[in-house]
Amino acid sequence: MTAAPPPSTGRELSNPPTDGISNLRFSNHSDHLLVSSWDKSVRLYDASANALRGEFMHGGAVLDCCFHDDSSGFSASADHTVRRLVFNYNREDILGRHDAPVRCIEYSYATGQVITGSWDKTLKCWDPRGASAQERSLVGTYAQPERVYSMSLVGNRLVVATAGRHVNVYDLRNMSQPEQRRESSLKYQTRCVRCYPNGTGYALSSVEGRVAMEFFDLSEAGQSKKYAFKCHRKSEAGRDIVYPVNAIAFHPIYGTFATGGCDGYVNVWDGNNKKRLYQYAKYPTSVAALSFSRDGRLLAVASSYTYEEEINRKHEPDAIFVRSVNEVEVKPKPKMLPNPAT
Repeated sequence: MTAAPPPSTGRELSNPPTDGISNLRFSNHSDHLLVSSWDKSVRLYDASANALRGEFMHGGAVLDCCFHDDSSGFSASADHTVRRLVFNYNREDILGRHDAPVRCIEYSYATGQVITGSWDKTLKCWDPRGASAQERSLVGTYAQPERVYSMSLVGNRLVVATAGRHVNVYDLRNMSQPEQRRESSLKYQTRCVRCYPNGTGYALSSVEGRVAMEFFDLSEAGQSKKYAFKCHRKSEAGRDIVYPVNAIAFHPIYGTFATGGCDGYVNVWDGNNKKRLYQYAKYPTSVAALSFSRDGRLLAVASSYTYEEEINRKHEPDAIFVRSVNEVEVKPKPKMLPNPAT
């Protein structure tokens, strides 16, 4: 008898977090998956083997995580701490602290620094090699206009999205002031920002079912390419029901991208041709986070209620699904050219 094919949502990982999933990320080197959660944990999974490889507990909810190398990473916690987690030695160091919960964390392979963004309205850069002495590990503190909600890195560029719809663009080689100070082109609160893999701009999503496609080039020609589109909505009894867009993940090979919303759907988009390529079967509850593996063959989906409706509403248990990605779902379709007149 042949084994049943995995459900259309993908294979569910065993030993998931026991509370809301704040983020998940694939390693740049393997199919290892790092997951942070409101249950105060950071977990390391081997997504291909469906195995939990390690877990660290924190003093508060963990709001973000990122890899350093294949068996170590960094975490951002609501207990104000920034930590380095080394899974193969079961060792952790506190890199330092913010004055409020730490919302975002990134590791820059270009500079070897860890960058954190907090609800204390600052960015901080850390040198993880100085972790044994906190005063040595802090490289700089940079004031932000509001609380940091989302961050993304590409090469030496860092994009920081805050409350109040502010967007700051930095060059990591000169953090003294932003290279660009912007305002979101969307009218409502920013939920997620992710840089294009080719380094030319970023996608930004809001709580009001929209995504903006932005470009760093400030020339008139560069800015003429920007646009925004509606997504993660439905019509019911003549009313438009609009859902927050929680997550954006770019495919590493094709540059197309997936969005995840509080409607439980994952959509795949071709930003260059302004087309939706695919919609996956509905997930049990809100899609809180998304990540493609380094080769684009796997997509990890956090199905995790984000309390957009009410605190006490009964909801499906938090779960992580890993699905195999078919090329047809993510590869841009060639533009059809009209037949030349004969």
